[in-house]
Amino acid sequence: MPKIAILDDYQEVALEMADWGALPAAAEITVFKDHLAEIDAVAERLADFEIVAIMRERTPFPRALFEKLPKLELLVTSGTGNASIDLAAATDHAVTVCGAGASMSSTAELTWGLILALLRHIPLEDSETRAGKWQVTLGRDLHGGTLGVLGLGRIGSQVAKVGEAFGMTVIAWSPNLTAERAAERDARLVSKDELLAESDVLSIHMRLSERTRGLIGRRELGLMKPTACLINTSRGPIVEEAALIDALRGGKIGGAGLDVFDIEPLPLDHPLRNLENTVITPHLGYVSNATYRAFYGGMAEDIAAYLAGAPIRVMNAA
Repeated sequence: MPKIAILDDYQEVALEMADWGALPAAAEITVFKDHLAEIDAVAERLADFEIVAIMRERTPFPRALFEKLPKLELLVTSGTGNASIDLAAATDHAVTVCGAGASMSSTAELTWGLILALLRHIPLEDSETRAGKWQVTLGRDLHGGTLGVLGLGRIGSQVAKVGEAFGMTVIAWSPNLTAERAAERDARLVSKDELLAESDVLSIHMRLSERTRGLIGRRELGLMKPTACLINTSRGPIVEEAALIDALRGGKIGGAGLDVFDIEPLPLDHPLRNLENTVITPHLGYVSNATYRAFYGGMAEDIAAYLAGAPIRVMNAA
């Protein structure tokens, strides 16, 4: 039977989150907690595995990696899409790629966690209270402010609904958003520049693509209020990182709540680690019990179906 590798199990919970016992008894599963970034190192680790399961974009699979894994037959990813997999290369190397579903609420919930933590200085107040101090900051109210939602899809719509519950005015923009669709979600369609200029909190909910890479750069950040906060739980490269760091350092915007970054895990010497007007989390948007059970449960189903000769949720034409 084939050897199966599960990569980047940071919390060491992969085997608890699904019924792997449904696989053939002879299937050999190896779980790796540590993350490898270099292609050659990843290729060396996976050289003897026919099946690999990956969590989101933690370990990318470009063409160069497929070329180094001649034994690979099946690549299983959490989610129904994964931009870090070269699907054409997988097809060229006769590798079947399958996806797995997920809970859709966890990212929206974390978004509001970041907003509240940033505007009410919760991490700092927690630290200072533990150190013996009392009330060292002055928080900001959400009620009466304007929430700007960049991307009013499934997650953005959930975020918008909570903003309305907090008594915020909700505005939105994305390339294909219509006024009617925005109104259905109790938001007002505005132009991209109006979204940036009017938002007290700007929350990003768009897929990373060539069209959205660098969508928020120096010009766009320059349009924002100096008190405005930017929240990104989508993908790091949607915002030009260097421009964001400069804006935060120079007080051109009020702060940022960030769950995603250009390089993940975030390097130890990264300047975002030392900026006081930020709250940063290690890409936790999808890291919840319900989501992990959906992800790993789907992976186990994908592998069982493939081994039975009837692959499901196939993402490529291999």
